[in-house]
Amino acid sequence: MNKTYTNSKDIERRGLMYVLSSPSGAGKTSIATKLIDQDKNIDMSISMTTRKARPGEIDGKDYIFVNEDQFNKAIENNELLEWAEVFGNFYGTPRKAVEQKLENGQDVLFDIDWQGTQQLHEKVGKDLVRLFILPPSVKVLEDRLKRRGQDEDHIVAARMKEAANQISHWAEYDYVIINENLDESLGEVQNILNAERLKRERRVGLSAFVRNMTTKME
Repeated sequence: MNKTYTNSKDIERRGLMYVLSSPSGAGKTSIATKLIDQDKNIDMSISMTTRKARPGEIDGKDYIFVNEDQFNKAIENNELLEWAEVFGNFYGTPRKAVEQKLENGQDVLFDIDWQGTQQLHEKVGKDLVRLFILPPSVKVLEDRLKRRGQDEDHIVAARMKEAANQISHWAEYDYVIINENLDESLGEVQNILNAERLKRERRVGLSAFVRNMTTKME
């Protein structure tokens, strides 16, 4: 039975997977947090990780904390959409929760690196929107890492070295934003998301809406 739409806002839409990637300190976590707070139609993907929880982090909310045996079992059972090793710890995206949200028209936000993004693109390319966030300069990036005060100097140095590797993959993304101002960058991220939501192929109820409209015109 074909569904009848009386309001264009009611048109069914398949959710999308919105990836934000950047080197540590470029601002993607701040942008992601604000986007989630302001936009109720997108949820943060909760990653599984083998790293230890930091102060204030909650299991099942910030991350799903597991040991390496549990993580390896999830890989073997094909329960992860993507996974990668970062600074000696493993991170991955549980498949089931994401797929259910997409089917229900809910968007899912991912804070992952280029390795995870490549894996997602290979598996679910049509549902994926990739955005890379650059810092305005090397100095700003280093200053941001030092201001966080969470890592020792040798970790900051390692993150700066890894940043060059992360940035080298910028051209593999659909969009690139240079984060000089957090509010302006957030606005650009939201504008991209809004435009992607309107793509014809994602609005699975559009055919029924148009059919209903043209029937009334006959």
